[in-house]
Amino acid sequence: MKLYYAPGRCSLAAHIALREADLRFDLERVDLGTLRTASGRNFRDLNPKADIPLLELDGGEMLTETPVVLAYIADHAPDSHLGPPAGVSMIRYHFHEWLAFIASELHAPFTLLFDPTTPAHVQAMLRGKISDRLLYTQKVLEDRAFLMGESFSAADAYLFVMLQWCERFGMDLPLWPNIDTYESKIAHRPTVEATLAAEGLLDRHRHFRRTA
Repeated sequence: MKLYYAPGRCSLAAHIALREADLRFDLERVDLGTLRTASGRNFRDLNPKADIPLLELDGGEMLTETPVVLAYIADHAPDSHLGPPAGVSMIRYHFHEWLAFIASELHAPFTLLFDPTTPAHVQAMLRGKISDRLLYTQKVLEDRAFLMGESFSAADAYLFVMLQWCERFGMDLPLWPNIDTYESKIAHRPTVEATLAAEGLLDRHRHFRRTA
C-alpha cells in the first residue's frame, strides 16, 4: 500500500492507523499548493478530487475520504482492534457514528477555517460550532479512556488530528480538561510519536504541550 499525505493534515489519521495496524506501506508526500507528489506526478491524475488522504492498494485500486480509508485499514488488520469486527452489530454502527461525527461536525468546519477566503464572522461562527462539539466530546470522555471505550480505535486517530488543529485556530485544549488529558495520552503512544516524527511534527507538538 501507499499513502499519499501532507504533513499534519487529515491524512495524519490514516498514517497513524497504518502504524497502529502494523501494515506494510509506503509514504509519498503531496504538496497541496502545487498538487505535485514528491516523485513529481500530478496528484490530480491519481485523485481527480485532489484531496488527501489517498490510499493506493497493492492491486492498484485507490481509496479516498478519511472515514473510508480508516475503516479499510481497521478491517484489514483485525488483530489491531482499530475497529469492531465487520458485520451487523451496534458497536460497529457506533464506530461509524464516530467517524461520521468527526468528519461532518469537526473536519468540515475546520476545512473552512483553513480557507483564507472564509470571512472573519464565518470563522467565528465555525469556532463556536467546533467548541460546542468539543464540549459534547468532553462529556463523553468523562467515563471512558477512548471514544469507543477502553481501547484505542481508528476514530481516536481521526479525532487526534482535529485536536492538533485547535492550536492553529486559537482553541486551547485545557478548556476541555478531559480532552486535554485524552490528547496527551494518545500523543505518547509509540506509534503516534513515530508518525509525528515521520511527518516532521514531533518537536512542534512537544513544544506546544510544554507551552499550553
